[in-house]
Amino acid sequence: MTSRCLLHVCLLLLFSTEISSRLCTMLQFQQNKMNKESLELLEKMSRNSIAQCLHEREAFKPTMDVIQLSVPQTEDAKVAIQEILQEIFNIFSKNLTQSAWDGASIERFQNGLYHQVQRLEACLTVQMEKEMTSPESEELQLTIRSVKQYFQKIDSFLIEKQYSLCAWEIIHKEILRCFVLIDKLTRRLHN
Repeated sequence: MTSRCLLHVCLLLLFSTEISSRLCTMLQFQQNKMNKESLELLEKMSRNSIAQCLHEREAFKPTMDVIQLSVPQTEDAKVAIQEILQEIFNIFSKNLTQSAWDGASIERFQNGLYHQVQRLEACLTVQMEKEMTSPESEELQLTIRSVKQYFQKIDSFLIEKQYSLCAWEIIHKEILRCFVLIDKLTRRLHN
């Protein structure tokens, strides 16, 4: 009985790794599709003009220009994309009550981000199992720290501005810029 149970578990693990591996072969295509959908949802969410918020735009001074983020190795692009998407998900899990954005679009956006992060995580796990290595290079750790610091600045700005409508509009524009970087990194992924 125990050996039969063990056999089922082993087969399940074997098949789940194989399924994850197949999903990863189309990662660039899937990521491009999800990026496009995310950008469309972001555009739908915001109905307000940022012109009225220009005075607060000056108050937001990120520690870096996210578009200029350096990701030295192509293999690290998956990790960087996953980290950026996770941080975007975390930001959009905050207090959105004053944003006046379309709730259904926000929910679809969050669900899409969650699935992208999960897919990338599964692919990274499969990649690490195949290579028997860890993606924890010093350069990659620096990139991850930079991403976390950037999003900490965004979070601090939202808190400082008490999640105001203008603060969300400014952050909305910054998140659009993040997707420009994600697109750039996605082009480096290999199918």
